[in-house]
Amino acid sequence: MATITFSVSYVGSNLVVSWAAMAGGDVGAAFNHPGPYGVASVQYVGTWGSSTLTFQGSNDGTNYVTLADPQGNALSKTADGLEAILEGAVYYRPNFGAGTGTGLTVTLAFTGRSPV
Repeated sequence: MATITFSVSYVGSNLVVSWAAMAGGDVGAAFNHPGPYGVASVQYVGTWGSSTLTFQGSNDGTNYVTLADPQGNALSKTADGLEAILEGAVYYRPNFGAGTGTGLTVTLAFTGRSPV
């Protein structure tokens, strides 16, 4: 199990955070939401094997919970996909559960700056 660092880039006025080359048992380093961006979506692409990925959030940087999509379904995935995120949080991270998955990339996109 490793802690995977993230990279940050900008696409227009959008902030994009990526954790690359995750394997079963890895956890992404926590990304501190910079505000005043709004959360748009999270995308998962890779070789899943027997692993399950949960996308988590925390407001204190210590206690993490699995976030949900707008329909209230847990962001707990076993296949490639793109999901909107219901909740806002201060910290975000992917958690790729134990198993045989390899080469998973998780990409979190924040929309352009909010008017607030």
